[in-house]
Amino acid sequence: MKKDDLLLVIDMQNVYKKGGKWECLNTEKAASNVNRIIDFPRFNGNALFTRFIADEKALNVWADYNVKYSDVNNNSFANEMIPELKDALKKFPLYTKSVYSSLAVPEVAAECKKAKRVVVAGVVAECCVLSTVLNLIDEGIYVIYLTDGVSGLDRPKETATELILSGLQPLHVKMMTTQEYLEEK
Repeated sequence: MKKDDLLLVIDMQNVYKKGGKWECLNTEKAASNVNRIIDFPRFNGNALFTRFIADEKALNVWADYNVKYSDVNNNSFANEMIPELKDALKKFPLYTKSVYSSLAVPEVAAECKKAKRVVVAGVVAECCVLSTVLNLIDEGIYVIYLTDGVSGLDRPKETATELILSGLQPLHVKMMTTQEYLEEK
C-alpha cells in the first residue's frame, strides 16, 4: 500500500446486495475486501465513498432512466449503503452522485487528482465502476482496479469489463486482487 493512494468505493448500496433488485455477483465479498484494506495496519487513511441517488430534475436519458427505475429510486432501503461498510462510513466521507461516474462530484474529482493512484472498488463493474475508471484515466490518474473488490451483475459482464481495462494496462491501469495490493511493495 502506497501512502499517496486513495481508495474510492463506488455505490455499495443495498439494491446491489444478494436479494436486491440489482443484485451483483459478489457485493458482500467486495465489501469484505474494502474492509480488509481499511483495517490493514499500513492503510494510509485515504478513502471516500460514493452512492447513486436519482436526480429529481434529471433531463433527457437520465429522466427516462429515473422513470423506468422509479421503484428503486423511491426505495430508501435500496439506496442506503450496505451495512457491511457502516464502520468505514463513520470514518470516511460519502458523496452523492446522480450519474454513472463518481468524478461528476467535484469533491471526489478534487481528491482523486491529489492522489498518486486511485484504488477502485465497488459496483456495478460494467456501469458506474467502468465509467469512473475511464474518467480517472482521462484525468491522467493512474488506477488500481481491484478485481475482487469490484462486483458486476454477472461473471460474463465482470469479465468483459476486465477485458476492456486489460487493453489499458499497464500504462493507465493495473488490475490486481486485494491480497496482491496489500502485499505490494
